[in-house]
Amino acid sequence: MPIKDRLHRSELAVPGSNPRMLEKAPTLGADIVFMDLEDAVAPADKEQARKNVIHALLHHDWSRCAVSVRINALDTHYCYRDIVDIVEQAGKHLDTLLVPKVNTPEDIYFVATLLSQIEASKGLKPIGINALIETARGMANIEDIAATCPERMEALVFGVADFAASTQARVTHMGGANADYTVLTHADGGGRERHWNDQWHYAQARLVVACRAYGLRPIDGPFSDIQDAEGYRSAARSAAALGIEGKWAIHPSQIALANEVFTPTDAEVTRAERILAAMADAAKRGLGAVTLDGRMLDAASIRQAEVVMEKMLRIKMGQEQPA
Repeated sequence: MPIKDRLHRSELAVPGSNPRMLEKAPTLGADIVFMDLEDAVAPADKEQARKNVIHALLHHDWSRCAVSVRINALDTHYCYRDIVDIVEQAGKHLDTLLVPKVNTPEDIYFVATLLSQIEASKGLKPIGINALIETARGMANIEDIAATCPERMEALVFGVADFAASTQARVTHMGGANADYTVLTHADGGGRERHWNDQWHYAQARLVVACRAYGLRPIDGPFSDIQDAEGYRSAARSAAALGIEGKWAIHPSQIALANEVFTPTDAEVTRAERILAAMADAAKRGLGAVTLDGRMLDAASIRQAEVVMEKMLRIKMGQEQPA
């Protein structure tokens, strides 16, 4: 069965063509490392990158993080060999496969069928699937994709760069704000103000709803300006406010930023503890609602507080793993 609550604050992208980076990746503090065989690898390097990934799975210590591989797209001739070679030779060390440019449920069924046959042949435990939603067609079919293969599916990831290309959006850089995506206040005799909007709000919100409807984790993709730490934090906070659980790190410097943003703050944990205590006291007195700091609390408040506490428990368990 897939791990539905796998800790996923930060997901480090590592090119499969770079053995030195593959060796360092498990030690850098990311919750998940995905070794990339797709966009980060030139066509001439695809086969060697696949061999590098197999070597990394077999010879590096992945006990401090989960490990995934982004295979090549299903419309390329590299894809089937990525799955067959990697899973047959190193599948016992693999947590999930990351499938790019998923357009329909059939794309997931194809990968799942190959995995089932290889697992049966090699006696492997089931390997999970994470799907990249990065095309207009994939977004149009996102609910059906989210409902596919519940015995394998763990997460959906918003791939902003290819999504922008697919929708012909005008962008300045991957995952950042866009000065052209604004509204101008009405002319009413006074000064007019320009307000920036979030160009990716609709896509991210739809991803969150599809994931929550079918028990998956919603994950945000890349932020390309690796020099702009505050811009990364801002994008991550906006995603977290919508319910997204984690974000890609395309450079090691972004790992700590993602872990920071997607970890509940001390204030959030303290408030969650107080909410649970107040509601427990209200239940003893036969009350269904109570006020705390002037705000009404009810059963929905309990569920929100429990989400915070469960996430902190997973984080503490991850931190207690041997280094």
